Amino acid sequence: MNDLIRNIDKLHTTEPGVTRIKRNLSIDTEDVVLWCRMRILDETAHIERKGKNWYVTIDDCIITVNAHSYTIITSHKIKTKS
Repeated sequence: MNDLIRNIDKLHTTEPGVTRIKRNLSIDTEDVVLWCRMRILDETAHIERKGKNWYVTIDDCIITVNAHSYTIITSHKIKTKS
């Protein structure tokens, strides 16, 4: 179990983060943090730490979380090659 999973209850984001995540992923949910938390805890999620951030790849998106504050910075869809 990695530090991100151990500290999943500390996961949070800012108001601009909520707006950015909803826009980037085209999701319509009341609780963006819960949405991200469920993706991070999914057993098929690939979690990797690079420097100061965690990168969680699940389905067609990547969620970026600050490794020290557990703030969800952003997330975006994975671009597919045509």
